[in-house]
Amino acid sequence: MEVATAAKAPSSRLARSLAAAAPCYKGVSVFFAAVVAGALVSACWMSVSARVSKLQVTPITPAATPGIARNAATGPEAPAPGRPRSTGVGASTNQTPSAGAASSAPPPREVPDCPAYFRWIHEDLRPWRGTGVTRGAVEGARRFAPRLRVAVVAGRLYVARYGRRRCFQTRAAFTQWGILQLLRRYPGRVPDLDLMFDCEDLPVVGAGERHGAQPQPPPPPLFRYCGSEATLDIAFPDWSFWGWPELNIKPWEALQREINEANAVVNWTDRAPYAYWKGNPKVGAERLLLLRCNASGERDWNARVYAQDWGEEVRHGFRGSDLSKQCTHRYRIYIEGRGWSVSEKYILACESVALMVRPRFHDFFSRGLSPLRHYWPVRGDRGMCRSIKHAVDWGNAHADRAQEMAGNASRFIREELTMDRVYDYMFHLLTEYARLLRYRPAVPRGAAEVTVESMIRGRRGLERQFMVDTLAASASGDGPCRLKPAYSPEELQALRRARADAVRQVEAWEI
Repeated sequence: MEVATAAKAPSSRLARSLAAAAPCYKGVSVFFAAVVAGALVSACWMSVSARVSKLQVTPITPAATPGIARNAATGPEAPAPGRPRSTGVGASTNQTPSAGAASSAPPPREVPDCPAYFRWIHEDLRPWRGTGVTRGAVEGARRFAPRLRVAVVAGRLYVARYGRRRCFQTRAAFTQWGILQLLRRYPGRVPDLDLMFDCEDLPVVGAGERHGAQPQPPPPPLFRYCGSEATLDIAFPDWSFWGWPELNIKPWEALQREINEANAVVNWTDRAPYAYWKGNPKVGAERLLLLRCNASGERDWNARVYAQDWGEEVRHGFRGSDLSKQCTHRYRIYIEGRGWSVSEKYILACESVALMVRPRFHDFFSRGLSPLRHYWPVRGDRGMCRSIKHAVDWGNAHADRAQEMAGNASRFIREELTMDRVYDYMFHLLTEYARLLRYRPAVPRGAAEVTVESMIRGRRGLERQFMVDTLAASASGDGPCRLKPAYSPEELQALRRARADAVRQVEAWEI
């Protein structure tokens, strides 16, 4: 109490000094208050500005570093983006989450298995499983005159062009565009790699070259759009998934949506009860034979076959070649040209029964199809017309089974050939291939970097529009599907036997 009283009772001299200086202290106080207020306002304004900036600026994903890319080529697969990581035994944290907080956290999503046809990746790469892929093996593919050498180094795409001849139309451009979008979709996850790519139709690396008595080196790996049982070319998704501007064929995602909408308009039973085909007959001998199956005054083979004049279509704005408007018949004929045909996916999506004239080639997904489940096998050569007529007669007499087959095919395309699955196939194929490399990939001599800006620069019309429409963003969720193990020899034998038995069954019915 005495201390408090003493504090409240200043000496008279101190009181007179304070009274004299009162105006000065008052001014200092006002100035100090103003400074403090200004600082507070400025801090508030900076905080608000920072929040606005975060809402307006799109975050930039950093490019893959060389270390990440090299590790991806030789080490285990990187963890899926967004998946929670364990802190490990004995890890300490600053706070213990409550039971309620732990239960409210969403459980990690289970990564789905890839479709069964992805397992053929292992078979396509089997010739190099024992020895790996050396630089000499890759460069040995030059004897087959590939058009492109493709490299991914530290998450960046580089392409070297070989030979004077260029790929037909925009095949090369949209193939590179597709790979570039894969790198954008899975940034930092595609390992360093080096490969040869050819954009011609026919596979050329003969499997028979390895059947000699003496041990032989592995064949050169060569990527293209299709393969065959007699060759070792590695099938890769074709350019048309990102569009075919010369023929006004839209990117797959948009076109598939239009085909699905058209399917909903006309039921199978309301469609014309014939087999339909429209295309260029001048690119294959069997297509010329197909023209003989058209209805005439002498005989109706239940086929309606039309020759497509693409020059005429270009002049008239593609009025007669809209693929989404060609699902008007109960049956659609698929027949190869020089090699496999990009029309396969459009025909299978139609919810019509696909009549497949004995294919010699396969693309990356068609080995997932089964005769009599997804399509009806048709003879080639001179027995083609009779075989088509029998297929149509059988389907019209067994409408329920025919519709089931058509539905199986369209469901396969709708569910297992989405663009998500196309990118996943590319990812797993390139990742498995990169694991076989026995050297560190580098930028090839004469190669140039390919970027979104360099691809779009100078392009006009549909070329530019299709690229803009298919510009990929980073994948959300858990990343690519889970690749299943390779087929066992017994499984492969059973698959081939089942297909052969189904074809023989149809041929027996035709007799």
